[in-house]
Amino acid sequence: MKEIIILGSTGSIGKQTLDIVREYPEMFCVVGMSCNSNVELFNKQIAEFKPKYVYVHDKVARSKCELYGSKMLGSSEELVSIPQGQIVVTAMVGISGLIPTIVAINNGKDIALANKETLVTGGDIVMPLAKQKGVNIFPVDSEHSAIWQCSEYGRAKDIKGLILTASGGAFRGRSQAELLKVTAKDALKHPTWNMGAKVTIDSSTLMNKGLEIIEAKHLFNMPVEKIEVVIHKQSIIHSLVTYNDNSVIAEMSYPDMRLPIQLALSYPSKIGTKLPELDLTEVAQLTFEKPDMNVFPCLGIAKECAKLGGLYPTLMNGANEIAVDAFLKNKIGFYDINDIISKVVCKGESCSEITLDSIIQADKMAREVAKQLIKC
Repeated sequence: MKEIIILGSTGSIGKQTLDIVREYPEMFCVVGMSCNSNVELFNKQIAEFKPKYVYVHDKVARSKCELYGSKMLGSSEELVSIPQGQIVVTAMVGISGLIPTIVAINNGKDIALANKETLVTGGDIVMPLAKQKGVNIFPVDSEHSAIWQCSEYGRAKDIKGLILTASGGAFRGRSQAELLKVTAKDALKHPTWNMGAKVTIDSSTLMNKGLEIIEAKHLFNMPVEKIEVVIHKQSIIHSLVTYNDNSVIAEMSYPDMRLPIQLALSYPSKIGTKLPELDLTEVAQLTFEKPDMNVFPCLGIAKECAKLGGLYPTLMNGANEIAVDAFLKNKIGFYDINDIISKVVCKGESCSEITLDSIIQADKMAREVAKQLIKC
């Protein structure tokens, strides 16, 4: 029986993780859960899964939490420090996942990583720490899980490059003129995946692919120049690995996040599933195209920050989180997102040493500058 801690159990990844626990009660049990503020759903989850420990970030929501015998802890960091739990599913959104992940690693717990921003901002710290502590980091993003599988669970040595696939989001094929008029409501209409609001907006700007490039760089120790992005609207091929002999291996399935989550939880085994078997005759056609970085400049910004390294990805990420939130609240337009990120990144400078403190300070500065730009 594998004991699981879920950070962000009421979000999309958290709910799908609980689907897997529900399907395999003989294999998995939840010993700890956290949420931000959706206490109504959280109470139902506590009643069903009966974790020993819980945490609610929002103080008002916390006062409405029904414990059903669970113990309320004081922070996510305390939750991942409990003696129980072999693996932590980091399903939190944004940089808020960084410190709990570091604490979990220091406590010897494996990580099922669904929080891109942890490696985008702290990859230079997190990956060496995991190696030092003998902790596994299992990728949960469908793209990185695909690469992980196609590279013999990250062990292959003769890899030439990585190819990340992208659905193209809600605005695939649109022109710059068309995107000047779009709203957050338009951007949230993802054609393939059912995700949270922030991730869905990142998909519409292609920033999610930029974040994934940086994540892949750290997960697979791959130079940015060897990581490619292609638009694949069917979302059947979840990513590919090119080997030195120019052969390419792909991982394919219908789009469903429960597959990569399940693999992260069950590794090294591949257990059965009730999800449908892929029927290629039904899919019929697989198409690929290059992303248009003139129409979607966030991808280009992210690639440049990935190359620069240091604190540039942290500045980019912090600015993006603030800009996306403003876009969701209809305070700014679609192209204001990349404008704000560009202006914040331009204030960056090279850094000889990356520390947790320098990451936190860079993130704070990026958010402050982004907020000032939004008010202008």
